[in-house]
Amino acid sequence: MVASSTSELRTLFSSLDKDGDRRISAAELQVCMRATLGEHVPAEEAEALVASVDADGDGLLCEAEFLKLALHCDAEEEQRTRGLREAFGMYEMEGEGCITPASLGRMLGRLGNDRGVSECSAMICRFDLDGDGVISFDEFKIMMSA
Repeated sequence: MVASSTSELRTLFSSLDKDGDRRISAAELQVCMRATLGEHVPAEEAEALVASVDADGDGLLCEAEFLKLALHCDAEEEQRTRGLREAFGMYEMEGEGCITPASLGRMLGRLGNDRGVSECSAMICRFDLDGDGVISFDEFKIMMSA
């Protein structure tokens, strides 16, 4: 759940609390995650997320529990992004901010899996969404999630 401040999260919580009971159900959390992450989260996963921070055991999230969950998710996403940036940097190696066929070939060679430039170009082509012949960090994130 990407939000830049606690006040934005409080506003989001209020907008999700359709019945005004100051609680959010797993179903309402699913709507929130679809809106903020752009993907469907299965009911079981939403219920598990609620349970992970549901301090009073009522199966619902109060505002404090919602904030705890959202901030935890933000921290996990930041940690994942740092790890991906580090991995991207290992393949990028040319200071250009992208993975080229040559830099991919060099890294694969270091890992004992020698590949030619044309073969590396074919590998890159599969995830090169903008067709520029290289892998940007955003494309790398998508590739690593596939």
